[in-house]
Amino acid sequence: MHDGTVYLVGAGPGDPELLTVKARKLLDEADAVLHDRLADERIVDSCSETAEVVSVGKRPGPNGERTTQEEINRMMVCKAREGKDVVRLKGGDPTVFGRGGEEAEHLAAAGIDFEVVPGITSAVAAPGVAGIPVTHREHASSVTVVTGHEDPTKPESALDWDALAANVRAGGTLVVLMGVGRLPDYVAALRAGGVAEETPVAMVENATRESEFTVTGTLETIVERRDDVGIEPPAVTVVGDVVAVRDRVAEFLQGAPSVDFSPAPETVASDKGVE
Repeated sequence: MHDGTVYLVGAGPGDPELLTVKARKLLDEADAVLHDRLADERIVDSCSETAEVVSVGKRPGPNGERTTQEEINRMMVCKAREGKDVVRLKGGDPTVFGRGGEEAEHLAAAGIDFEVVPGITSAVAAPGVAGIPVTHREHASSVTVVTGHEDPTKPESALDWDALAANVRAGGTLVVLMGVGRLPDYVAALRAGGVAEETPVAMVENATRESEFTVTGTLETIVERRDDVGIEPPAVTVVGDVVAVRDRVAEFLQGAPSVDFSPAPETVASDKGVE
C-alpha cells in the first residue's frame, strides 16, 4: 500500500465562496478531513459524504476535551500511512499563525508527502471586507501582522512593541490576530511606544460571516468600545491611518452587516446584530 498525501489547506476567513478552487476540489475528493475550530461549519458540512471528518480544534470542548498538536501530528501521519489522502483544513491561511510550518516539518520528518494549499488570511480579508485597505498609497506602505496572544509585558515576548509602535507612528498598518482578550495590553504598549491616542483603530468580528460586525474608535477609546459592543473571538484588530478610509467608503460598501461608523459608545451596543 502506498502512503497517502496530506494537504495543508487554508479555508479562508469564513465565507465558503472564498474557498480557492483547489481547496474545494480537495475537500470533494479527500478520504479524511481534519479541521480546525475556525473552519466555517458550512465548509466542513460540504465535505464528501464518504470522507472521515474529524474536528481537531484546540479550544477545549464542553467537557474539557481538546486536541493537542501532538495528537494532530500523529493523526495526519497515521491516516496517510493507511493510504488515505488527508485534508488538514485550517481557518485563513495554513502558514499565517496556523502552525502549517510545524506540521509540514513533522510530515517531512515522517517521510509523508504533503502539499500546502494557501487560503485567504483574515489578516487581509477582515479589514478588506470592512472597507479598510491594509495598504494605501496615501496612508500606509507597510503592514505588519502579529499574534495577540503574546503578553506585551512579559520579558521573553517575541514581539518588540517599541518597534511596532515606531512603525505605526511612521504610517504603517498593524494587524493583530487573536487579540480580543489582550487588547488593553497591546493598546497600552503602543501608547507607551509613543503612538498617538487619536490613532484610528477597528475591530472586525466574524469577518465574511453572517454575524460580521465592525467597531471603530481610536487607541484611546477602542477598549471601551470593545466592551460596550461585546466583541468576541474570532476578531481582527487594525491599527493605523488606513482605518479612516472606511468612513469615506462605508456608504457604498456591500456585504458588511451590523457596522458601526464610530458612534458614541452608548449607541454602539444597541447596533450590534442589527442589519
